[in-house]
Amino acid sequence: MPPTADATITAEIVRNALVVAAEEASIVVVRSSHSTNIQEGADAAAALLDARGRLVAQSAATSVMHSASLRCGLQSLLEHVPTSAMRPGDVYALNDPYLGGIHANDIMVLNPVFAEGAVRWFGGTLIHVADMGGTTAGGLGALATDTFAEWVLLPPVRLYREGERNADVFAIIERNSRAPSKVIGDVQALVAGTHVVRRRMEELVDRYGATELARQVDAYIAYAARRFHEELAHIPAGSYHGTFTIDSDGVTPDRALDVVVTVTVSRDEVGIDFTGTSAQSAGPINASFSQALSGVVYAIRCFIDPSIPMNEGCFASIRAVLPEGSLVNPRPPAACGGRVVTVAAAVEAILDALSQAMPDHAVAASALIHVYTLSGSRPDAGPWLTLGYEFGGIGARAGCDGPDATGAYFLGGRSVIPQLEPLEVQLPFVAERCVLVPDSGGPGTWRGGLGVEVALRMTAPAELTVRGDRILLPPRGVQGGLPGRPGFFAVERADGRREDLAARQQHVMLAPGDVFVIRTSGGGGLGPPGARSADAVRDDVAEGRVTPGGAERDYGVDVRATAAQPAEQS
Repeated sequence: MPPTADATITAEIVRNALVVAAEEASIVVVRSSHSTNIQEGADAAAALLDARGRLVAQSAATSVMHSASLRCGLQSLLEHVPTSAMRPGDVYALNDPYLGGIHANDIMVLNPVFAEGAVRWFGGTLIHVADMGGTTAGGLGALATDTFAEWVLLPPVRLYREGERNADVFAIIERNSRAPSKVIGDVQALVAGTHVVRRRMEELVDRYGATELARQVDAYIAYAARRFHEELAHIPAGSYHGTFTIDSDGVTPDRALDVVVTVTVSRDEVGIDFTGTSAQSAGPINASFSQALSGVVYAIRCFIDPSIPMNEGCFASIRAVLPEGSLVNPRPPAACGGRVVTVAAAVEAILDALSQAMPDHAVAASALIHVYTLSGSRPDAGPWLTLGYEFGGIGARAGCDGPDATGAYFLGGRSVIPQLEPLEVQLPFVAERCVLVPDSGGPGTWRGGLGVEVALRMTAPAELTVRGDRILLPPRGVQGGLPGRPGFFAVERADGRREDLAARQQHVMLAPGDVFVIRTSGGGGLGPPGARSADAVRDDVAEGRVTPGGAERDYGVDVRATAAQPAEQS
């Protein structure tokens, strides 16, 4: 029997209320945070989950990478602490990648929501906090070889017990941070966000009752599962194979690191099997199970209707095989701080496989996030640090050029890239340039997106750490398209010398007047460059995306000769 109009309206109201609860929590975390990158990049994840460990709703700024971690982290919490042992006012935290976390600097906070005397739901928040110790500032252990170099891992611990702050846990976090006031402020912001979810759910219980609200949650998840399952029917059944090769782990020279996947699509489910993927790395690029799963879900969602809500229903029709001891499911204590490298490679491998099933959805490889930390101490203001990042070009896709300097895949935040002006006000550097790089997008019938170059001149001494990928092996093109131009890190010294940095390098000392340069890679092209419209090439030149020399070299279009021709008389 179809639902009545009133029932349909109620369901829609409740579903939007669930999402708004998560959205409001995310905003509260950003506004309450103490870290510059969170304040300016609005990079804070928030979600509503239930007592069965299911993802119910997430905020718009929450990436699949973070919601998968909150989901898996809650499931680990429930294994360690049964709901019967929880009390109103308890608040929990964890950051262990082997218990559903991401890496040491990403702390998640989980707050149980009680109704009718029992835990029914959880508010969850997660951010990359200011600093949690380890070998380098800001949690960017570019050359870490185990989790011990990435700071202390928190199993599920109580931050608050029945509303009372657990001073011992806060003291441990504070004592191990280079920026203690910022990190404690960030943790308190996370807690504040979860309180918002709890209050909003309590209001909904008052309005609808716990039983009816639980029924609405179940129906919401079932709705997403049904739509997800229906969308899979549009992907031709069969088995498809994909691969992607990672630059390096920064630690083991000349080691090939491959993510290999077999995607099997049937009427009932999609299987993602990573058998054949390289063994876990000595460096920090390993992806724990929650992170590998996030890449799987994201990649599949690229081939289905994006309006399907992101909740537990999106996990129901996916069966992932993550071989233990591999890059996508390492054994502890393998370092996981640079897990985005492997997660993004898993996404590329799945896209490669499913592009065979749906060629009109083919996409070239994209640049990967280029990350850095700068830290130091000023006599007048004490220690300072910032985590920064820049994005490169997205790969071209069938029928469309790749976007320029855009965050690929599952990397979140509302603003994504912080504005430079607020950073200059708070930190001892001046931005000398922030420009798109012409000719960096991979040539093709459809051109890859451009990378960006940013140069920061230091006004005080600083220590620099960098981590990038798809630099030695730039983003590949597909179907005859060419790769994007690789990026780099460099330091232009005040005395005129230039030092090129490795893709992963730590403890680079900068003096006042030194300029740190970060250039990101361009996305790969799709289709033969010679098949690109000459008019499109001329437009690229006019807009500064392609140089006249690049137009001739890569596309065979002489824009100078064209410009010299007299206009045709009518």
